[in-house]
Amino acid sequence: MAEQTPSPAPEPAVEQARQRNLNLETEHGTTVIDDTVVGKIAGIAAREVSGVYNLGGGAARMWGAVRESLTASSNVQQGVNVALEQGHASVAVAIIAEYGVAIHELAHAIRENVTVAVTRMTGLIVDRVDVTVHDVHLPGQEHEPADPVPAPRVDQ
Repeated sequence: MAEQTPSPAPEPAVEQARQRNLNLETEHGTTVIDDTVVGKIAGIAAREVSGVYNLGGGAARMWGAVRESLTASSNVQQGVNVALEQGHASVAVAIIAEYGVAIHELAHAIRENVTVAVTRMTGLIVDRVDVTVHDVHLPGQEHEPADPVPAPRVDQ
């Protein structure tokens, strides 16, 4: 008989790639959740945290304001990026913090709220939530109006 040599143990990265999220893959079928769904859930969860003034950096907020003025709807996914792979999610959230909050505690609360919401609503395993603080909102500071001078009325 030929001598058998044991096959080498799979590398950790390969083993991780083989792991499946049992919430999404069953013997009865597979559930696919789009990254926009996860982005919306994460955006809403981040906004719920006390101390978050708004989501997104300068450019994202500018485009969000333009979109809101044109469509009369807000983008709850603004400032949120999601990467999904085999039942796992990585989320990046960009925020503007309220002045006076402890930013490290705020980031921790955002991570917790986003992780709980995404896991509860999708069954995905959240591997990480990265938080980037782009600005601090000062008390009394308001956004400049998109149209500071009202359009003249046309009387008929």
